[in-house]
Amino acid sequence: DLTRTAVADDLEAVSRLAVREARLRGGGLVVGPVDALAGGDSRAIRVLADSSCPVVLTGRVAWEPGWSNRVPFITDAPVPTTAERRRIWRFALKAADGPEEPRLAEQLAPFRLSPEQVLRATSSAVIRSRATGEPLDLRHLQAGARAENAAGLERLAHRVEPEVSFADLVLPDDTLAQLGELTSRARFRDMVIDEWGMGGGATRGRGVTGLFAGDPGTGKTMSAEVVAADLGLDLYVIDLSTVVDKYIGETEKNLDRIFDAADGINGVLLFDEADALFGKRSEVKDARDRYANVEIAYLLQRMERFDGLALLTTNLRANLDEAFARRLDAVIDFPMPEEADRERLWDIHLPSSLPRADDIDLAFLAGRFRISGGNIRNICVAAAYLAAEERRPVCMADLVRGTEREYRKLGRLTVEEEFGCYIEVIRPSRGSHVDSTAGA
Repeated sequence: DLTRTAVADDLEAVSRLAVREARLRGGGLVVGPVDALAGGDSRAIRVLADSSCPVVLTGRVAWEPGWSNRVPFITDAPVPTTAERRRIWRFALKAADGPEEPRLAEQLAPFRLSPEQVLRATSSAVIRSRATGEPLDLRHLQAGARAENAAGLERLAHRVEPEVSFADLVLPDDTLAQLGELTSRARFRDMVIDEWGMGGGATRGRGVTGLFAGDPGTGKTMSAEVVAADLGLDLYVIDLSTVVDKYIGETEKNLDRIFDAADGINGVLLFDEADALFGKRSEVKDARDRYANVEIAYLLQRMERFDGLALLTTNLRANLDEAFARRLDAVIDFPMPEEADRERLWDIHLPSSLPRADDIDLAFLAGRFRISGGNIRNICVAAAYLAAEERRPVCMADLVRGTEREYRKLGRLTVEEEFGCYIEVIRPSRGSHVDSTAGA
């Protein structure tokens, strides 16, 4: 295992010793990954390749003819199919005395892991189940599979462990249905592309990409977390500060590192506020326009080759380049919630653990204030702090004051027509933002 060889070791001498031991024992050598030696001193590879004992070199890099005077047999190891991954999981579960449920192996098949990683993931799941005193189930196995993800992407993105589900979303039925279709596409893509032959010989990657478009606070980021949770994956939120660089060409390099790292993990990639990166190409008037267009063109090409699951969110759908539309598998609009949904949102963000006064009127709040779920959450949190300061339950006056503060942030007028009889609650602090004229 070349990854365990110390940097200070004389790799050429180590290789000669390994060849000698193999010859004395009448055996062969399996050496890898040769990626650890590629680009550096190739003498160790030459010693191995020119030896008289059987040698198998493994790795991700292509064979360099200059590594040996002998012509080797070169072959590509195919990625395990969905059916093969099911068999690997069934074998690992049987070896670990786990539950012999065919559906369990089917649910775990979307994880792209090597056989060794599957065995480690199953062992990790067994340890987790014993530590909690619970029988081994899908949650333990998914956690074990996620533990096999490399840490490279965490240096470029913020990892989120999803803790929400579809039951936590307050969205129109059509939007929920489209989110379900997106998760189904990610879950069954190997079956459709490989087993059913729907790939059509296309050169683009088998990745799944979706765009969530809508006003701020309508649930786009939370929905991305729900998609990741439904698939049993971690969510990686791309930090734009680690991507965008003022020097020409550096942004593309950063994006390439992100996509390369994402190809090697089982996770969902989230580009929040995607229009900052996926903006429209413009007419070239100077060098800056040319390089900006090159950056977007590179992003288009790289997404074509991406094999993972990537989600984009934007408040301004019209700002995205039209060429992205063809490359997106789903475009889901997130509308502002209607009155019935707003009442549910008010109730959700005022949980049973929160002490509530009897005068809270959720129907009034939902009917009068047309705001998003994110705004409602901010109002409820602000009201909770107002009540905590005086050590009493949250009352209607706290929610009205919180709404007035949120309106100030949004630059909206606090008019008597909306606030009704509660306008007196905010009148002392309303200032010039309050208009008591009905219908203003």
